[in-house]
Amino acid sequence: MKPGLGVWALIVALVALVVLTFLPTPYVIQRPGPVYDTLGTAAGEDGEQVPLISIEGAETFDTAGTLDLTTVQVVGNRERTPSWFELALAWTDSSRAVVPLDSVFPEGVTSEQRDERNATLMVDSQHEATAAALNELGYDTGAEVVVVEAVDDTPAAGVLEPDDVITGIDGATVESAKQLRQTIQDAEGDPIELTVQRRGEEQQVTITPEKHTEGDVTTWLIGITLRTDYDFPIDVAIQLDNVGGPSAGMMFALGIVDRLTEGELNGGENVAGTGTIEADGTVGPIGGIRQKLYGARDAGAEYFLAPASNCDEVVGHVPDGLQVIRTSTLEESLDALSVIADGGDVAKLPACTAS
Repeated sequence: MKPGLGVWALIVALVALVVLTFLPTPYVIQRPGPVYDTLGTAAGEDGEQVPLISIEGAETFDTAGTLDLTTVQVVGNRERTPSWFELALAWTDSSRAVVPLDSVFPEGVTSEQRDERNATLMVDSQHEATAAALNELGYDTGAEVVVVEAVDDTPAAGVLEPDDVITGIDGATVESAKQLRQTIQDAEGDPIELTVQRRGEEQQVTITPEKHTEGDVTTWLIGITLRTDYDFPIDVAIQLDNVGGPSAGMMFALGIVDRLTEGELNGGENVAGTGTIEADGTVGPIGGIRQKLYGARDAGAEYFLAPASNCDEVVGHVPDGLQVIRTSTLEESLDALSVIADGGDVAKLPACTAS
């Protein structure tokens, strides 16, 4: 008996499925990654569990509950992308996202280079989190804004040098890189005068910013990259390997504040969250928030602190059993935790709503 039309159709479909399984794709998959309690422990270099946040030079206090930082895992890279079959499964899973390969692994950037950049961002985020937490508690963090590089063919080239400490702009004391950048924008192209400490000597330099326009956005740039050095009055060490990027900053800051204050910041409840942070307490946007929501829920969190700037991605994608609270500053996050700890009406806290 010859195979019927239905049998041939099935054979063709199976062959096509096998072919698609091995064809490269221009996508990767984001899925919920591990969740780490900033109040708990993490594996050290020798594999033993050590406190995720260690503090020396100040009294610390026991706490309870969790302040979880959330992560995203990426399935695939330029060397091996997910198959079309894997993508089809991810498209049907609300906890996963299919995103273009170039958005995660830009052309010309190796996986090793990406990992190195993310590791640097993680270290920077730990410093900013420590500064934000200590500033919130009234400590002097001794911030210095330092030039890393003056880019060739920009207004700063030949005027500023690596390791210059920028202490003033137009007569005002420079207290943060954010303040410096904002003052440059406010000048709207007028020359700015910088006070600089160079090899122990103070100098005055004048630079005229260049105008850059992208779409409807205009910025004024002088062509420098910066870092902020701190002189922390106490030693804060954060132990977390194999996690990169800046998105854990806010949760690090909350964990530090909790360790340095009496009582339980979260009232013993399980709270998770995400968000970058600056030394002044500003909470910024992150990537993969939908996957982080599911990771937090699956780890047992009941509440999730989400950056206000990510709210458009949150609405309509909150898993059952998780309440999302909108925040844009460390102070707002602390206020929300106070309501949770006191058993207040959490429903009245800021939430993400459709714009």
